[in-house]
This record gives sequence, C-alpha cells and structure tokens, in this order.
Amino acid sequence: MVKVEFLGPIGKAPVEMEAETLADISAQLKEDSSLLQWLDKCAVALNDTMVNDLTTVLKDGDKISILPPVCGG
Repeated sequence: MVKVEFLGPIGKAPVEMEAETLADISAQLKEDSSLLQWLDKCAVALNDTMVNDLTTVLKDGDKISILPPVCGG
C-alpha cells in the first residue's frame, strides 16, 4: 500500500492504493476525471525525491507526491 498526496491547487485529499510501479499509480489516477487536467502537467516525487520513470518499483509505505506547476518570485 502506498500513499499518494496531491499538492497545491489540485485540492484532493491523499489516497492510499495498491501499486507495484508508478505506471500502476498513473493508470489508477487517470480513472479520476477530476485529475485529468493536472496529470500531464505535474511532476512526481517518490519519498521526496523527484522521479520521472514510470517503471520505478514501489514498496509498501512509499509516499508519492503529485506536484503541480507553480509560479513564484
């Protein structure tokens, strides 16, 4: 079981799900129509480290953060 958190303006509560890879997470999140506008724009962190390889293997207790683009100064 892994925890997926959605940061910034996405406005969705964290969820826990079963997944073996980031590709599994991606597939499950794409089933939620409220996230479709965000997923292609967001960065992903695994246990606070940026990742971009969907074949990344997950282990029980991992934390995945969905990070939307931001502007700042």
